Amino acid sequence: MTYDASPPATTSADGREPPVMHTTPATRVAIIGAGRGGTALLELLHRIPSVGIVGIVDHDAQAPGLQRARELGVWVADKVSTLISDSQVNLIVDVTGDPEMERYIAGHKGPNVDMVSGPVSRLLWDLVQHETRLHTELFHAEKLAGIGSFAAGIAHDINNPLQLILGLAENLVDEQDTAAIHEQTKEIIEAVKRTSAICRDLTQYARRSSVRGDALVCLNGRLDEALKIARYAASFHDIDVVKSYTPGAAVRGSPDELLHVFVNLITNAVHAMNDGGGTLTVETAMSDNGAEVRIADTGCGIAPAALRQIFEPFYTTKEPGKGTGLGLYNVKTIVGKMHGTIAVESEVDRGTTFVLAFPSTIPSPNNGAP
Repeated sequence: MTYDASPPATTSADGREPPVMHTTPATRVAIIGAGRGGTALLELLHRIPSVGIVGIVDHDAQAPGLQRARELGVWVADKVSTLISDSQVNLIVDVTGDPEMERYIAGHKGPNVDMVSGPVSRLLWDLVQHETRLHTELFHAEKLAGIGSFAAGIAHDINNPLQLILGLAENLVDEQDTAAIHEQTKEIIEAVKRTSAICRDLTQYARRSSVRGDALVCLNGRLDEALKIARYAASFHDIDVVKSYTPGAAVRGSPDELLHVFVNLITNAVHAMNDGGGTLTVETAMSDNGAEVRIADTGCGIAPAALRQIFEPFYTTKEPGKGTGLGLYNVKTIVGKMHGTIAVESEVDRGTTFVLAFPSTIPSPNNGAP
């Protein structure tokens, strides 16, 4: 690790300036060490809206955490002294495990800057890792519970091709015409492919989300996939689907988790209109500030008193046994991890609109992104 007690540089070795934080999180962290521990800490902290990662540094230019930091738009400092003297930093987390580094930081950090190192930093990492595992399990359990509501739709969609296969197979028992045999065989193959596609879609949806699943996600494609999956959970009978997509709309996040968000919101919207049909509107938009997704229905609406509680864990207006009360809680948690916001507009007997806003995927010139 390069300590270098020389005056702090105003730019990093490659000429980039430290990032300027336009909003000020309560905790502004500098991570010292970009090995396994630093990388894990980076992955976890960047998902917490109240925490801002000012930068990360390591003596090894090939350390895995440095490349991951660049992907996330986190400033990679060239020297420890440059990073810990940054005026934005109010907490330094040393995950190097080097007692000499701990003493160096203690002697050079600002008077109002706290430091976590040694056994305390390992405990912090263990606690955050444990909390993350618990939330992952909760998210997956809620997803599997929701798949139970797909049963009727799955049975219907699989039964149709199976009946077709059965009928064609019965015909083939006595069929003598080679051309007819070939034609009916092709229809059987297509029916099997349709059934396999259903199983594949549900298997992919039910799988556990990747721990490191951040990628550039096409919103339009993910919404189309969610519409397809949601049809297993709710009847779209007498419901018009209106799509208004902005070409190229994309955000950075977990593709699996974002799909779950859309399936949840679309399914809720369709359930709200099941009694008399209606219109489901799905929109995407892009601006300099980021991306926006709107999912609107013309259903029963949400009472004002309930609006204040819908994102709370275990709150549900559904009948006992028909909801976990974790759907919208998980939706808000996932959107928050992506540093986005979720708002709801609703009027009883008129409908509900959920508005998801995500920050721009294009890094600003000063944030240290490649």
